[in-house]
This record gives sequence, C-alpha cells and structure tokens, in this order.
Amino acid sequence: MPNESSLPQKPVALRVVPQPSDANVHGDVFGGWIMAQVDIAGSIPASRRANGRVATVAVNSFLFKHPVFVGDLLSFYADITKTGNTSVTVSVEVWAQRMRLQDEVVKVTEATLTYVATDHDRRPRALPAID
Repeated sequence: MPNESSLPQKPVALRVVPQPSDANVHGDVFGGWIMAQVDIAGSIPASRRANGRVATVAVNSFLFKHPVFVGDLLSFYADITKTGNTSVTVSVEVWAQRMRLQDEVVKVTEATLTYVATDHDRRPRALPAID
C-alpha cells in the first residue's frame, strides 16, 4: 500500500492515472499532458469561487520536479492564493504515488495559474461577493 501519509493533508482536486497513450515509447508521460491536467485541477477551485465559467489567462509558473510514469497515481492539490476583481490565482501541486515502488510518494510538479471569470458571452465579469 502506498505511503499516503506523505501526501498533503488537504482535499484533492483531481486524481488520475496516466495511460500508455499519454507517454512516449519509454513510458515517460508527456509534459503537455501533465499541463492539461494541472489546468483542469486549477480550474475546479477557480470555477467554484467564480460560481461559474472561468478561462485560463496565464500560466504564471510551471516546474517539473520529477518525471511521471505510466501507471503512477497522480493527485492534484489546488488552492486559491489570490483573487482580484475578475481573476482567481491558483497554486497546484502534483504528487505521484509510484505503483512500481509502493512506498515512493514524490511531488512531481508545481504550478501557478490565473483564471478570469467570464459571462455567457465569454467576457470578463466580477467575482461574486463572499457571504
């Protein structure tokens, strides 16, 4: 059983296991695939805060710390770090539980993205007030 005590003690936004189609012939997962998953994970708290649609407007930082392999269980943790009038900045950490080495848990990626709340015409709109 993986050492889950090494994982952050906060709610997970997304969990996924990369498949062979997400990797090169050596089993290394494509960075672009990881970036797409990070964007999905980051959009979850952003859309909740915006109470609706959001669009990614910036990838402020993105760091690949360790490789990701087919079969790793990836956990994506996303926290809002800043809000503006229309924008939400989210920090995302990605942790891998190596399925080959059951006790290995490692942070593989960290990123910061900014989303903007949009209306039905996809124009920026103000974030709703928090009660």
